[in-house]
Amino acid sequence: MRPTDLELLGIQGEAALAGRYGVTIACSAEGQALWIGGAVPHAIAEELAAIVERAPGVARPEQPPAALDECARILAPGVIQVGDGPALARAAGPSYLIEDDVAFASAVRIERSDAADLAALRGANPGNWQPVEWDELLDGSLGPWTLALDGERVVSLCHTPGPLAPRAAECGVWTDPAFRGRGYAAAVAAAWAALVRPTGRWLFYSTDASNRSSQRVAERLRLRPLGWTWRLDRTHPHDDHEIHPLSSLRRRR
Repeated sequence: MRPTDLELLGIQGEAALAGRYGVTIACSAEGQALWIGGAVPHAIAEELAAIVERAPGVARPEQPPAALDECARILAPGVIQVGDGPALARAAGPSYLIEDDVAFASAVRIERSDAADLAALRGANPGNWQPVEWDELLDGSLGPWTLALDGERVVSLCHTPGPLAPRAAECGVWTDPAFRGRGYAAAVAAAWAALVRPTGRWLFYSTDASNRSSQRVAERLRLRPLGWTWRLDRTHPHDDHEIHPLSSLRRRR
C-alpha cells in the first residue's frame, strides 16, 4: 500500500535529525507528526511526544503548529546561547515528493557523480565549497550529485545535503545568481532523481518558506506537495552549517 503524505514526511525525516539535538513537526492535510533528534535525552523526548500528542491539529500545513513554542521551551535548557541570538534555530517550509515520472528537458550540459572521469572538474569549484569539501564531493564521499556546465563553469549543482537514509534521499540545489531563471536548477534536480531512483529510495525536495527561487524549481518540475515541516535545532558557537555534515572538515573541529 502506498504511504500517505504524512507517512512520506516521516520517511523523509528518517535521517534528518540523526545524532542532533532538535525536533521537526511535520504537518499535512492528514494531520501532524513529530521527529525527535537522536541527541535528545529519552525523558525529554517523551515529554516532547506528549506535547505534540495533546496539541490541536492545524487547519493548513503552512500554519505554525500549536506545539512548536512549547517544544522550544522544553528544548531550550539544553542549548548553548550564541550572543544575543535565539537559543534554538528555527526553520520552516514546504516538502515535496519527486515522483518516478519527474523529468526536465534542457540543452545544458550535465555531469553526474557516476561519470568515469571527473578530473576536469577538480578546478571547477564554483566558490561556495571548501577545497577539501569539493574534492570529497567529486570523490562521492558526500553522496550523489549532478551539475550543469556553461563551458567549464559550474552554473548549477544538485547534491545530497544529508546522509542517505535506508528508505529516503533528499536533494539540495544551488544555481549561480548570474544563471538563474533558465531552468538549470530543475534540470540538475531531475538528473539527480534519475541518478538516485534506481536505489529504490523515496526521493524528496524541500525548501524554506522564504526561498521563492527554490519553490519555483518545485513548480517547474511539478513536484507533489506533501506538507510543511517546522524545525527546531540546537545552535552552537562553533557550528558551520555551510559545511556538508559528512565532510571530514566537521570531524576536524
